[in-house]
Amino acid sequence: MGNLMTVEVIGLCIAALATAGVILRPFDWPDWIFAVIGAATAVLVGALPLPDALHAVGEAREVYAFLVGMMLLAEVAGREGLFDHLAARAVHAAAGSARRLFLILYLVGTGVTVFLSNDTTVVVLTPAVLAVTRHARVPPLPYLFGCAIVANAASFALPISNPANLVLYHGVLPPLGLWLGRLGLPALAAIAASYLCLLWAMRDDLGTRPATPEVPELSRGGWVAATGLGLSAVLLVTVSALGGRLGLATLGAGTTVALLVAIATRRSPLPLLRHLTWGVLPLVAGLFVLVAVLDRIGLLSTLGQWLGQMSATSPRTTAGLSGIVVGIASNLANNLPVGLAAAAAATAGDLGHLVRDCLLIGVDIGPNLSVTGSLATLLWLATLRRSGLRVSAGQFLGVGLRVMPPALILALLVRLCLPG
Repeated sequence: MGNLMTVEVIGLCIAALATAGVILRPFDWPDWIFAVIGAATAVLVGALPLPDALHAVGEAREVYAFLVGMMLLAEVAGREGLFDHLAARAVHAAAGSARRLFLILYLVGTGVTVFLSNDTTVVVLTPAVLAVTRHARVPPLPYLFGCAIVANAASFALPISNPANLVLYHGVLPPLGLWLGRLGLPALAAIAASYLCLLWAMRDDLGTRPATPEVPELSRGGWVAATGLGLSAVLLVTVSALGGRLGLATLGAGTTVALLVAIATRRSPLPLLRHLTWGVLPLVAGLFVLVAVLDRIGLLSTLGQWLGQMSATSPRTTAGLSGIVVGIASNLANNLPVGLAAAAAATAGDLGHLVRDCLLIGVDIGPNLSVTGSLATLLWLATLRRSGLRVSAGQFLGVGLRVMPPALILALLVRLCLPG
């Protein structure tokens, strides 16, 4: 019994240290290294048997396929200048109004997030927005914050809008009709509330009238990429509506669009592969293993049973509080491991749709509070650093405190007022 307790404590410590390493990135090492080291250590010390670890890695296959497919779509569109073109057109449509430009870019970010995932918004749209703001000679931070905030706020509008959605439902997502019926209005509420709060938070920086730069011509490859992205969005929404496998469909769409653009431009698609963020795959695999450690210890099943008992007596209160708790926890431990843990707890406690939906809302919106909240925000910071800009944790928290709580609470209230 003593040895068992020791292994459980060791497993818990390994999971906590590995998660801290992913968030804090000591020695400037990539985040995936800490997840992989933590997972490997858990197996070596006996906190998780190797077959169980391999099973956990295999469970993430839909997430791997989804991420690679989305990265291919984003990289193709970025390389062909599609997002630069869209951002420049937004400046023209703003007609010299900073607030109108802010709204238009926010809406562009919403569309990219909804149909191409939040990671695409921060990785590809952010540098395009930065380039346009420099040409328009306006302070870039309000528009860049718009990219970061909408990437999380709009990330549960559709099942394909955030890899965390696949994580929370273990890759088996509800059909699109049910998803929209339960989460469509909360998503609209989160998008609108985040916009209004961010507009208020950034009001002093939106006084500079933007200049109007030239709109770059869209090349043949750009037109093919735009058409491919549009058709891919239709395909993925259709697959989601039919309850199909989103991961495989996204990978197929990304591969097809990359090949079509390569044929149209007569360039090899292989250089694209060098620019994909491959480290996200071992990161996800390692996090799945670490959550499996917590599940084996019994922590998640205990939490799930506790939530199940609470939900039986007060379902709406439990659902709302659960959403708020995981929203805050996502900033302490990143929303991927929190989403995995929440999914395991929801399964163990046989929680209903209402609680699981509120957990999803918390996991997706909660990260807008701090820089450590989501993979998308971490990627956004890395994109800014490569461009010579730095946003401190305190600076982001100052904005997040004014934006995230109202959006999260409003979205949860809307969901709690809906049936189901």
